[in-house]
Amino acid sequence: MILIRLFLNTKKFLLKCKTKMINLIKNNFKKHSETINNFTWRCLQIFGKQGVTFLIFVLCSRLLTPYNFGIYNYILAIIFFLVMFGDFGISTATSKYVAEYNIVNKNKLKAVLFNSGLIIFIITSVITIVTVSIGSFYLKDKYTYFLWLLPLIFLSPMTSLYDGIYRGLKKFKQLAIISLAIGFVSIPFVYFMVNNYGLVGALFSQNIFYLSLLAGLYFGYSDFHFKFNKEVIKEIGKYSFTYGVAVIGYYLFSRVDILILGHYGFIKEIAVYEIINKIFMILLIPFSIIGQIIGPNFTEFYIKKQYNKIYYKLKKYIILSIVSGFIFGVSTYFILPYIIKLFFFNYYNNIFSLIFFPCVIIYSLQVYATYINSGIIVSTGHAKLMTYLNLWLGILNLILALVLIRLFGFVGVIYATMISLIIGIIILHTQYFYIINKLNNDE
Repeated sequence: MILIRLFLNTKKFLLKCKTKMINLIKNNFKKHSETINNFTWRCLQIFGKQGVTFLIFVLCSRLLTPYNFGIYNYILAIIFFLVMFGDFGISTATSKYVAEYNIVNKNKLKAVLFNSGLIIFIITSVITIVTVSIGSFYLKDKYTYFLWLLPLIFLSPMTSLYDGIYRGLKKFKQLAIISLAIGFVSIPFVYFMVNNYGLVGALFSQNIFYLSLLAGLYFGYSDFHFKFNKEVIKEIGKYSFTYGVAVIGYYLFSRVDILILGHYGFIKEIAVYEIINKIFMILLIPFSIIGQIIGPNFTEFYIKKQYNKIYYKLKKYIILSIVSGFIFGVSTYFILPYIIKLFFFNYYNNIFSLIFFPCVIIYSLQVYATYINSGIIVSTGHAKLMTYLNLWLGILNLILALVLIRLFGFVGVIYATMISLIIGIIILHTQYFYIINKLNNDE
């Protein structure tokens, strides 16, 4: 009899626990439904856009020799270095101000696209003229390949500008549908070009893809006007300059290593290094998406002076970021070598063994930094914190890389990046936490 009652009580207890658990899940899903929904669509959009470029990358790695594949990645690194100047933080600044204007000034919102695009057009025109003038002197026999990617200097920043507008308006679903449609349509063309024209076909395919994506995004967003707005240009230009300088500094301690390796003739090393980088960058996409999705919310908190919410959520995301970075690092350390062996067997060699571990550390740290930097610091208008810090750290990394490459060979460049990244994260996040804590206490 006692056993029967115990069984019945246990059954009732388990049913209550089950009911509470279901209700808890439902309540949490309802509470965070917008974030979950936006995250899902943003994932589809990013993978749709990046999937095509990654397909080109994989095809080139299989069809080209390791040396030629290294040249391919070296040229891409140079082009996207110039693209960084073409954008110069404008897309990120646009996302911030679109979210802000959408709340406080609809008229300014309609002026964003034309005026931001005007800034990009002027900057990229100057960059194109300068690089065409001196490119042959620096690149020599690789200059022809560089010219095939020249349109990307304008196309890439413009697609990023549209991306910033869609993100600021939280139109993640529409952005995903457009990107996926363009991506699927482009895949057969990409395969044909790479299979028949090799390296040149791969380069040309990226131009076609970005042009098609730009056209799709243009037709998907029509609520704007072609009017010059000095105030919008000033606000976006000022903030983008601040963030752009920060991006340059960040590039100097995160991506300049490819340029240095290419300059010193480590072409095969670039091929292996970029395969690892590309895989890690794909794996980092979900973390980057989370940062982009929470960004408009933190902009809203800051405008409404809800510093207590920012402070509370900042601590929450710091813990989440640390845990995510640790799990990411351990998982990739044990799993990624098998992926390299399976799909990139020609590149699983001594070079891979030397650089794999520091790369795992670097990207685990980037998992941690992604939430805080793009999702919170930039979105609350504190990109200036990153500006001078990143610039000085970039210079430090450049000096370290040039010193360590002479002492330890090509692997010294990767260790220079790792050291600079650690120093940057510690200083930046300590500063920002102090500022938000002070604002919260003063309120």
